[in-house]
Amino acid sequence: MKILGISAFYHDSAAAIIENGEIIAAAQEERFTRKKHDPAFPTNAVKFCLEYAGLSLSQLDAIVFYDKPLLKMERLLETYYAFSPKGLRSFLTAIPVWLKEKMFLKKMLYTELFEIEKFDKKKVKLLFPEHHLSHAASAFYPSSYDDAAILTLDGVGEWATASIGHGKGNKIEILKELKFPHSLGLLYSAFTYFLGFKVNSGEYKLMGLAPYGRHGSKEVDEYKKIIKEQLIKIYDDGSLWLDQNYFNYATGLRMVYDDKWEKLFGFPRRDAETLLEQHHCDLGLAIQEITEEIVILMAKEAKKITGSENLVMAGGVALNCVANGKLQKANIFKNVYIQPAAGDAGGALGAALAAHFITFDQERTTNSSKLDAMEGSYLGPRFSDLDIELTAKKYKAHYEHFENFESLSSKTAELIADGNVIGWFQGRMEFGPRALGARSILGDPRNPEMQKKLNLKIKYREGFRPFAPSVLAEDVSEYFECETPSPYMLLVHGVQESRRNQTPENYEALPMMEKLYFLRSDLPSITHIDYSARIQTVHEETNPRYYQLISDFKQNTGVGVVVNTSFNVRGEPIVCTPEDAYRCLMRTEMDYLVVGDYLFDKTKQPEWLEKDNWKEEFVLD
Repeated sequence: MKILGISAFYHDSAAAIIENGEIIAAAQEERFTRKKHDPAFPTNAVKFCLEYAGLSLSQLDAIVFYDKPLLKMERLLETYYAFSPKGLRSFLTAIPVWLKEKMFLKKMLYTELFEIEKFDKKKVKLLFPEHHLSHAASAFYPSSYDDAAILTLDGVGEWATASIGHGKGNKIEILKELKFPHSLGLLYSAFTYFLGFKVNSGEYKLMGLAPYGRHGSKEVDEYKKIIKEQLIKIYDDGSLWLDQNYFNYATGLRMVYDDKWEKLFGFPRRDAETLLEQHHCDLGLAIQEITEEIVILMAKEAKKITGSENLVMAGGVALNCVANGKLQKANIFKNVYIQPAAGDAGGALGAALAAHFITFDQERTTNSSKLDAMEGSYLGPRFSDLDIELTAKKYKAHYEHFENFESLSSKTAELIADGNVIGWFQGRMEFGPRALGARSILGDPRNPEMQKKLNLKIKYREGFRPFAPSVLAEDVSEYFECETPSPYMLLVHGVQESRRNQTPENYEALPMMEKLYFLRSDLPSITHIDYSARIQTVHEETNPRYYQLISDFKQNTGVGVVVNTSFNVRGEPIVCTPEDAYRCLMRTEMDYLVVGDYLFDKTKQPEWLEKDNWKEEFVLD
């Protein structure tokens, strides 16, 4: 049974292919087109998946799209009717696009697929599972659990904005749904917008900003009170109601009514890239804490109605790793598993899996000895020595080729320990938003200047943004208050008390950036302002080369942790090809690039003559 899954036309388009229930390949379209969150039909991702699986479209049993377009069209029309006459301008602008993309989606899909290859559409089924079923399937079927509660949380699919389901064997039953316009994802996005970040991409910035808020302060408490009394109602089961007098997303072109929010919170909407002030941080903390409260209430409800010991999660809100860490600490479930491509990109994989197990009723077997069936989420393209050498020839690049990886790993570990920033490009590209040691930029977590250097000289992004640690799986509890695997960088836990430095008495009164550069632990570059870290545990069985590198770094320094950030600059998708990687080396202040068994020293490269202006080429995401 060979099935292709597709997500497209909203954001983060992607394709995935499975064969007899095994995940063969998956990738986001943005990595090929170099357009962040590319919503276009994933032509390149489909071609890659087919090529990697050695299949043609005509050999497939089914092609599956990740949601039901007619249900989505129904929601859009009913919403405008319910809110009329508000939103007339938005409606008139959007209706031609909807008619094309929602009413005639099947025709559009066939047109795009035929551009790739002609096939007999009578012999290949075209299927449309519901959006939240695709999310649910993406989390449950790759997990190692035979029985699990399923929690999906995002902005909106067709009508559902959140769902609680129960997975057993090869079946999924959706038990409860929260319906549009009431949505935790859209609530969080509304605050993302109001605090000056970009909706559908800047939510993780809001999560990173929140710890700069003053925990337990009267200001944060007052903001939480305003949110709960004026904007939303939260019920015991985690469902919520949003007062649409304050929100504009249902029928308008913005998330909120700016003037009403300014009156509520006492300051105007922040413009992008303007100075962040303490009240922005405090409001960010308020909505983060409310989000955590709602997620935990929903998880308790999922436990209550399923009785399962296991929880699996997907949907964009499941990428809120701070909430995930709090949920895990709450011990509502014995085990928690989160799909690494939790957003809409993962819907492509979930759609394919839903078709295999539900539509075609195929048998499912689980393997409790493995973390999951995602293969570390290393599901994208890999490149050969020839590909690397052709890139080097194109740019007349200087490189050193290592005959054995052990020597290269040892050399790279030494370079990191000496304070260098390394572009690290190995094996298959990651599927999902996180760089997991295949397309990563690496540094020394002990170096007090590393966070500043990475943010300002490599990534060209806001200085407050934290960096994640990659830690040898068996060493995680030595450095962090975490006892479980976290292979996908989706859990935030505290740095061990023994590694923390005491804050000065006037710490809370310090300006934001002075707080940032206070050395909070003996691993300052990965310790966030609240002594937390977004942890990736590195496992030898899924990424032996990355594991070897960190082991060599530990042998040199006594520390089994490196700084890991995604291999890109602000607003750019993570690099896909050796050429993407080399260009990123030459256009930043990165020191070295390691691609496969090849080492590129920045100081030995020919002069870079291309004109570079990241701010023009890539908008702040």
